[in-house]
Amino acid sequence: MILLNFSHPLTAEQLQQLEELAGRKVDRVVEIDAQIDPQQPIVPQVVGMVDRAGLTTEEWQTLPILINPPSLNFSAATLLAELHGRCGYFLPVVRLRPVANSVPPRFEVAEIVNLQAVREGARGKR
Repeated sequence: MILLNFSHPLTAEQLQQLEELAGRKVDRVVEIDAQIDPQQPIVPQVVGMVDRAGLTTEEWQTLPILINPPSLNFSAATLLAELHGRCGYFLPVVRLRPVANSVPPRFEVAEIVNLQAVREGARGKR
């Protein structure tokens, strides 16, 4: 599985948690800078982020990919639309949560959200 990380670097412990939840090994982590210039249009910046993943058209459609989205809400929303267009479905996303009472602050993997399943479930509510 390939993890496209558009957020803070993940620790070895977080990667292990991901592997346990996913039931498969993370073969490659691609760190992608998700900083945007708020004075510029968002879409070309997000397209550039996704291009920096370095995947081919075939890889987008065939490889098992997991994403850790950026925290900035409009970047994340635009990223999901761009990735859906390239893959043909919504990729699963990593959700982190703070570890209670940790000093300094630490985060753990809370879950992997299957966005495609969320979409399919919502279609029944039309």
